[in-house]
Amino acid sequence: MEAYSGFAKVYDLFMDNIPYKEWTDYVKELLSEEGVKEGILLDLGCGTGSVTELLAEAGFDMIGIDNSEEMLDIAIEKRDQSGLDILYLLQDMREFELYGTVKGVVSICDSMNYILEDEELSEVFRLVYNYLDNEGIFIFDMNTVYKYERVLADNTFAEDREMSSFIWENYYDQEEAINQYDLSLFVREKDGRYCKYEETHLQRAYEQRKVEELLNESGLELLHVYDAFTKEIPAENSERIYFVCRRPAR
Repeated sequence: MEAYSGFAKVYDLFMDNIPYKEWTDYVKELLSEEGVKEGILLDLGCGTGSVTELLAEAGFDMIGIDNSEEMLDIAIEKRDQSGLDILYLLQDMREFELYGTVKGVVSICDSMNYILEDEELSEVFRLVYNYLDNEGIFIFDMNTVYKYERVLADNTFAEDREMSSFIWENYYDQEEAINQYDLSLFVREKDGRYCKYEETHLQRAYEQRKVEELLNESGLELLHVYDAFTKEIPAENSERIYFVCRRPAR
C-alpha cells in the first residue's frame, strides 16, 4: 500500500512527541547564520505542514511539496484554519518543478532517507541546485546508519491511543542498507468503527561520505554537517545529522 495514505489520518497524533517548534527554531537559526532571514522557502517533503506553518509564521513565503495527497489534504486544512499564505504542490521530490527560484530549501524529518538510490538522490540535489537563488541555502536532515543498525534494527514498536493504535515491525538489511517498516494501523472512524490500514515504508541508510560526494557532484557547496540540534560534528552514535549547503555564486 502507498506510504502515508492511511497513516496520514493519524500522523500528527502519533508525532505529537516531536518538538516541531524546537526543530523549526534550529532550522531558522541555521538559515539566519547563512544570511537567510526572509524570502521564499521551499519545504521539500512537507508532510502535513507542521514545519511549513511554523516557518510561514516566522515570516517566510512558504512553498510545500509532498507526494502524498492525503498528507497534503491535512496540510491544506491547517492552512485554512491558520489563514497563512502557503502554496502546496503535489509533486515527487525526484522530479519537482517550481515557477522560479527560492532563497532556501529545507527538508527535515528524514524525508531524504526515502530516496533509495544514489542516482535519485543525486537528481534531487541537482533540482535543488537548479531552483536555488545564487548563494541560496539548502538544509536537510537524515537518519544515520547507526540509527538503522542499532536503534531501529529488527524491532517491533507499538502504541495504543484512544482513537487509534499502531504496530510497527522494523527490519534492517545491512547489506542493502535498506530499512523496511511494516505498519498496521487501527483507526477509529466517525461512526465508531475501527478500520485497519496496512502500509510498508522503505528508507535508505546513507553513509555521510556518500551524501557529501553526491552533493559535490550536484554543484552544491557543503558548509556544515552537524549532529542534530547542535553545532557539533556528528559522533559515531549520532542518530540524526543535518547538512547545510549553499549554491555558490556564479
